[in-house]
Amino acid sequence: MNSCLIVIDVQESFRHRPFFNEAGLADYLAAQNALIEGCQARQIPVVRVFHADGPDNPENPFAQASGHVRPLQGLVHFEAAATFTKSRHSALVGTGLDVWLVRQGIGKIIISGIRTEQCCETTARHASDLGWKVDYVTEATHTWDMVQPDGQVLKAQDIKTRTATVLQGRFATLCTVAQALQT
Repeated sequence: MNSCLIVIDVQESFRHRPFFNEAGLADYLAAQNALIEGCQARQIPVVRVFHADGPDNPENPFAQASGHVRPLQGLVHFEAAATFTKSRHSALVGTGLDVWLVRQGIGKIIISGIRTEQCCETTARHASDLGWKVDYVTEATHTWDMVQPDGQVLKAQDIKTRTATVLQGRFATLCTVAQALQT
């Protein structure tokens, strides 16, 4: 079965959000970069997805006009097999990625990127519902602490654990970088 790595929203826009901090970023980038390089070495296509939405002005870090919709510093340089820009949480909504995957004969997608519980999880669920097999590489996803409705902080690691729990066996196969590269 043909596989494809999707690198979701690994972009400078996040550095300009109030919640951004470096906690866990180095470990995430090490895993993400190893996954990209491993896929390239195995001739598994690597697809880049950017997120751009909201008012197109320089003050909005997710607007093209901001100049921040570009690869996150520290991400290994790679030539993408294809690049898509999305404005929704799922990388499969309105981008043409689904058509590209079908035309390439891709049966399994490997999910990685930013944010674990948001665009990565949503894309995994959507891809599964559309019939793709999904490998979800939790260590190659990243997120930040969030404040819950009751004001308590939900730690990033707890968010990753929750995401893994709801995806495993329903929408995706959880795997490490090494396991994803065994495909």
